[in-house]
Amino acid sequence: MGTDAIKQLSLAKTTEQSLLSLAFDLGGILAGLIVATSLGLFSREPWIIILYPGILSIRGFIGGLFSGHLSTGLHLGTIPTSLFGENTKRFYLLWGSIVVLTFESSIFLGLVALLFGTAFLGINVLGALTIFGTLVATMGLSILVISPITITIAFSSFKKGLDPDIIVYPIESTMADILVTLCYVFMLSMLFFIDVGWLVVLMICVVFVSIVLIISYKNRREVEFVRTIKESIYTMVIVAFIVNITGSVLSRISGVVGRRPEIYVVYPALIDTMGDVGAIVGSTTTTKLALGTIASSLNSIKNHRNQIAGAWLASVVMYVLFALISSFYQVSVSFLTILRFIGLLLATNFFAAIFMICISFSVAILTFQKGLDPDNFVIPIESSLADTITTVSLLVMLGLMGY
Repeated sequence: MGTDAIKQLSLAKTTEQSLLSLAFDLGGILAGLIVATSLGLFSREPWIIILYPGILSIRGFIGGLFSGHLSTGLHLGTIPTSLFGENTKRFYLLWGSIVVLTFESSIFLGLVALLFGTAFLGINVLGALTIFGTLVATMGLSILVISPITITIAFSSFKKGLDPDIIVYPIESTMADILVTLCYVFMLSMLFFIDVGWLVVLMICVVFVSIVLIISYKNRREVEFVRTIKESIYTMVIVAFIVNITGSVLSRISGVVGRRPEIYVVYPALIDTMGDVGAIVGSTTTTKLALGTIASSLNSIKNHRNQIAGAWLASVVMYVLFALISSFYQVSVSFLTILRFIGLLLATNFFAAIFMICISFSVAILTFQKGLDPDNFVIPIESSLADTITTVSLLVMLGLMGY
């Protein structure tokens, strides 16, 4: 897809491609079902449910960084669509930085979670080691599975003439949510239900750390590798604090709705879709900035209205579908109950989308103005904020509507 195609992409075309990519968010229901059917496991320790949004956000941070760079690289021609043959040095440096950042973000999230946990949950040394081991093992296993999927989606969509800025992250994020949730449940099951399960967790941690050390040593003098790591650390700090707030809000939602399964079923899909709206707006903005088709000014948002409106309209359709699917998850439900639940999710969508669109576009413009690489900031920040903003919006709407 060339420069002209990006610039002239119509509202209808943007909505169509956005619906295609957001349709994969229906898979987020599966992640929610995994959580809903594992509530016994998730309730064993207070930190387990609090860490879950953080793990999803790490996935969003890493997946967003990878997707954003891949999409921009494909548009600029610096990354060829070579799935099995040799690729460019930039591609391999990008992949290496993603692996290292996955490890670093896991450690940093663990430190922040430990800070919150020590202050409010009374976590001891054994609990701290368990948190770190679970985080590192979960993310180490998931990144090895998710990276090839992200690459395949990016290259395949570009070859078919689709815009990877619209397609890649929404599809990748949904599949990654399912996979990282499965990895998290697997690690928790190893720790709590298998006598020597901690050995499995330890082995995965050791292998992951070894890979990270090799990549770091090999690329320590590569300017692009070092720049990506350095700039992304700022984002990592922001994300780590944001997601712990999200976890606290999620625990509050647990207190409000109790064990109502329809809320838990849709929760991953809601934050996933809202993150995808921000990703579409942000990623298309960064590409237009790189190509010079829009000015680096907040006023240029008017030249981006097709992408914004298309992504939002597609998200509205998906939220209605989520409500319908989740309602039928209950044993018996009335028509009025379904309508009420649709109203709850649409109200959540309205307020969350306004914030996410403004944030995504603003971060892209402001980082570009300061000479930074927007792809290191936009999707990672907006995806973690999407988790918090969607969660807060849902909590507020639950209160206002008397749930």
